Amino acid sequence: MKEQKNISEQLKEKYWKVPEVTDLRDMIFHSAKTFGRKAAFEIRNNDGKIESVSYIQLKEDVASFGTKLINLGLTGKAIGVIGKNSYTWIVSYLASSIVGIVVPIDKELHSDDIINFLNISESEAIIGDTKFLNQILENKQKLTNPSLLLIDMNSSSSNFHSFNSIMASGKKLLESGDKQFFDLQINPNALHILLFTSGTTGNAKGVCLSHKNIISNIMAIASIVKVDTSTKVLSILPIHHTYECTIGNMLVLYGGGTVTYCDGLKYISKNIGEYKPNFVLCVPLLLENIHKKIMKVLSKSLPKKYQIPGTNILDNLPFFIKPIVKHKVRQSLGGKLHTFIVGAAAINPDIVADFFKLGIRVLQGYGLTECSPLVAGNNDFFQKYDSAGLPIPFMEYKIDEPNDEGIGQIIVKGDSVMLGYYNNEEETKHVLKDGWFYTGDLGKVDENGYLYITGRCKSVIVTKNGKNIYPEELEYYLNDNPLISEAMVIGVYDEKEKDTIVNASIYPNLEEIKEYLHTDTPDKAQIQKIINTIVQDVNKKFPNYKHIKAINLRDTEFEKTTTQKIKRFGDNLNIR
Repeated sequence: MKEQKNISEQLKEKYWKVPEVTDLRDMIFHSAKTFGRKAAFEIRNNDGKIESVSYIQLKEDVASFGTKLINLGLTGKAIGVIGKNSYTWIVSYLASSIVGIVVPIDKELHSDDIINFLNISESEAIIGDTKFLNQILENKQKLTNPSLLLIDMNSSSSNFHSFNSIMASGKKLLESGDKQFFDLQINPNALHILLFTSGTTGNAKGVCLSHKNIISNIMAIASIVKVDTSTKVLSILPIHHTYECTIGNMLVLYGGGTVTYCDGLKYISKNIGEYKPNFVLCVPLLLENIHKKIMKVLSKSLPKKYQIPGTNILDNLPFFIKPIVKHKVRQSLGGKLHTFIVGAAAINPDIVADFFKLGIRVLQGYGLTECSPLVAGNNDFFQKYDSAGLPIPFMEYKIDEPNDEGIGQIIVKGDSVMLGYYNNEEETKHVLKDGWFYTGDLGKVDENGYLYITGRCKSVIVTKNGKNIYPEELEYYLNDNPLISEAMVIGVYDEKEKDTIVNASIYPNLEEIKEYLHTDTPDKAQIQKIINTIVQDVNKKFPNYKHIKAINLRDTEFEKTTTQKIKRFGDNLNIR
């Protein structure tokens, strides 16, 4: 009898055929040749009108900008890029990564951190929004390279070189026969992208990536999630992060789709209505908020007979109403949206299931900056709502030293794994061993190859009798309650118990609590009572050693990273 292949093996036989490219310049040139005058971008101009930028124009702009960077002596040099998601950011990123080493910097950082990263990377230039260049200019004495070239993406201030003038000068050089950008030898295995990641611990490390790292990740994702000329993405998340840059921008440009940019978080709904994207990359928090709004509207607009306590309203709808509900939800999301790609943290599988019921896919994945970024993902062929998905092509993973439950550290091998940490041999040796990257994340793999993330190695709470408690398990149930906005679970040593106990720091959802209590002014005692009840209900789901024994109510949201992950250490602890 022929042995049945597991799903992970079946996936390998279903890959979409994709064109092979060797580096980011090759990718842009291939797309220009293949897609020509098709819109690579739809962007808002200075008059507020939306205009298109073709693939041919993108190629010409990157070549012009790159030619001038070479002319300025920046070949092989580090070049910082900082600013909001924009077409000029993409041109700067592409040209800098081809000519030298691009250093994408988080625009939310303090000016001291920005300067620190410029100093560590020995950057010779920085291309950025006026606001950030002014901060650098005001603190120029802190730069180890006082002759740092400052290029302004937005204006033509006399203090800085302007993006447009660099572009125009490069175009003239090209017209005069300068072919240096086209003749430049690119080593696909060499450092060309340097990303500083603070993670959730605050310890910044420089992740060294090559063109091969990024390109292999793009081709792998395109093999399992079809991206073509019909694809249109609204870019929302910070573009300096590999998740948004690689998947939300580079992948789309590789496949011939169109990239649009969100004007800001408060304009997401407006921009979805304007651009009508069919793909949106997001973090769980954004998707949870959209889901809450949808379910709230449904509960208010649908007859009470479909709202049976303890059941899902979507499961109670008769067949003739379901298509109407689907259509209205789709229309509220621009009318074209069919896929959310979600990463950065785990999401409630019930929310994923609800979107599928509404005719909208939610493809959850797992990745890290060190892996360019995607390692695993749900895809066009196989989806599992509670899993981070299956390994992408050219990547493999396994669980190191699994415990009795099959949980251990996730280790990864493949073409997308970083070269190492910048000028940090000790830390590189710690995470790269025998070709495997030790992620620091805990997980398990089922018999079909599906990956499940269970927590972070460093966040595990260990009791004195050796019991391991994964905070994410408890946080999942706390965050699932609509009366809680955010929750973080940590271990705190208790003098009375002479052991580590579980502490939950909780930021209540006041709007939901007001509605629940039918009052505009709930007092602290009422809020505390509600939260205590929720915690008691959560505790019932776990053995005693995992029970939450202390609660800290917060008055403010948690401090987060730019990908909206709660910073687990630092000011967020706020234990009282």
